[in-house]
Amino acid sequence: MEPKSDGPQRSDAQRNRERILEVALAELTRAVDVPLSLIAKKAGVGQGTFYRNFPNREALVLEVYRHEAQQLADAATELLDTRTPDQALREWMDQLARFAVAKAGLSDAMRQIVGTTDGPAQPGYALVVKAIEALLAANHEAGTLRPDLTSGDFILAVAGIWQIDAGGDWQTQSARLLDIVMDGLCAGAPGRG
Repeated sequence: MEPKSDGPQRSDAQRNRERILEVALAELTRAVDVPLSLIAKKAGVGQGTFYRNFPNREALVLEVYRHEAQQLADAATELLDTRTPDQALREWMDQLARFAVAKAGLSDAMRQIVGTTDGPAQPGYALVVKAIEALLAANHEAGTLRPDLTSGDFILAVAGIWQIDAGGDWQTQSARLLDIVMDGLCAGAPGRG
């Protein structure tokens, strides 16, 4: 077997990998013990392609989670480039809620892999914290958030989204909760009237 290259992937190989991750997220959210062969089949790739990308369940689960965290982190940068800092933060919070719902589905799989599903040891945690810090810094500079707000405060303030039932109307509930949180984050901001 030829070793995996660290260089850029061909576009079809990248599409296959992305499709596997997309299907794996959906399937692992439904059932932690989903057969890897089913994920490969639904992704439209052969077993060889699948195992070339993900040699085992652990590698797949960790990469699905890391991939989701990277997309969330990238979204913060994109939103800060196209929105005012407070709009970027609020829209990003909605994306964080979607991430929390996906994470809830991956919790059992992550627990089997890393032994816990929370905190700094979790794959992707540093990426998300860095995104939060960038969003908060832009808002502090614009005067749109209370000046004493830290990334730790923010994480604790939004922690309730991890308690929302993903099987219910989570979008409406999370939007309402995050609007309340955003109002609190803005209270006492120097740039607000």
